Amino acid sequence: MVEDTKTRAVDIVIAGAGYVGLATAVSIKAARPNLSVLIVDAAPEGVWQRDTRASAIAAAATRMLDQLDCWDEIAPGAQAMTEMIVTDSRTSDPVRPVFLTFDGEVGPGEAFAHMVANRNLNGALRRRADELGVEIREGLGVTGFAPLAATTRVDFADGSSVEARLLAAADGVKSRLRDMAGIRTVHWDYGQSGIVCTVRHERPHNGRAEEHFLPAGPFATLPLAPDENGSNRSSIVWTERTEDADRLVADDLIVFEHELEQRFGLELGEIHVEGKPRAWPLGLTLARDFVKDRFALVGDAAHGIHPIAGQGLNLGFKDAAALAETIVEADRLGQDIGALDVLQRYERWRRFDTVQMGVTTDVLNRLFSNDIAPVRAVRDIGLGLVERMPRLKEFFIRQASGLSPAAPRLLRGEAI
Repeated sequence: MVEDTKTRAVDIVIAGAGYVGLATAVSIKAARPNLSVLIVDAAPEGVWQRDTRASAIAAAATRMLDQLDCWDEIAPGAQAMTEMIVTDSRTSDPVRPVFLTFDGEVGPGEAFAHMVANRNLNGALRRRADELGVEIREGLGVTGFAPLAATTRVDFADGSSVEARLLAAADGVKSRLRDMAGIRTVHWDYGQSGIVCTVRHERPHNGRAEEHFLPAGPFATLPLAPDENGSNRSSIVWTERTEDADRLVADDLIVFEHELEQRFGLELGEIHVEGKPRAWPLGLTLARDFVKDRFALVGDAAHGIHPIAGQGLNLGFKDAAALAETIVEADRLGQDIGALDVLQRYERWRRFDTVQMGVTTDVLNRLFSNDIAPVRAVRDIGLGLVERMPRLKEFFIRQASGLSPAAPRLLRGEAI
């Protein structure tokens, strides 16, 4: 039984028990066991176990998970991306010419990305959090918070409250805590929705990921590990105009599979959709501030970007690693981990990278989600030039993998 929290004091409260919230807690607690960490999540208990989706984990995030003693548990069910190809075509085109190919390794035996089942990722982080003594309370939302002299009082839906030195919001792109803190955002809708589903197919994908730039938006085929029956599987991230996406997921599954086959192609044989496809509206959301006194945003609460580059979750892991490193270093120096000047180090570290990625994905989406002939010609020439420049290709693959000298230590595979 969890003890009553009405009079408790903790060092850090994290709102949100998704991957970013869990990774933040584990990263801090692994480096500073003396700091008490409480995670609360408004979602009902065990809802994460019903998530059938998968996520692309870049090489840097893999190194972080390995450093946090989570990767060995995840790896058996992960699928390495051994190759990435990019095409630019229409749905009706009989042939889709390949304009760009990427080798799947950033180093000998190290894939630039893996596909990981969301349940496996969440479960491994929860197991590690439990080992480290992080308390997780599900079905309990934050209803308000108020800064005090040296702490902030955090109120919960069950009427209880705690005093914390720092409150971190990892509660998603529609963050309620961000609104409570009075942090404004830059936001616009793309008029697109992302359809996500898993498909079984006859022939193996051999670890190859494909991104087809179609007039309505990118259509990505991402390799998954075989299921328990040995079936070949792939994850689909399919961007369509919102009205078309809503119609597609509402249609009979036979109609949906027919439309999917027009985009997926027949290279891997007959396909079947697993479960019910779902669609999410797409937009760009950037918080104007990442921190306030004793308050920080991490993950989608700070930024929501287009999935065209597959970097949303990986940006969140960068946030988790950077905030953890900032807090750990401040605590070692005897500084107040929730003080504004300390948290502003985290904000300065993450703001430029976040804005840069948001602008990049926005430009890419606008450039490739159209069928204007002159624009198509220019972008195809650009893709062809990149294909012929190995050093530029290597630069892009390292950017996609998240590996850079300026990355937080955990993302470089180093302890904090």
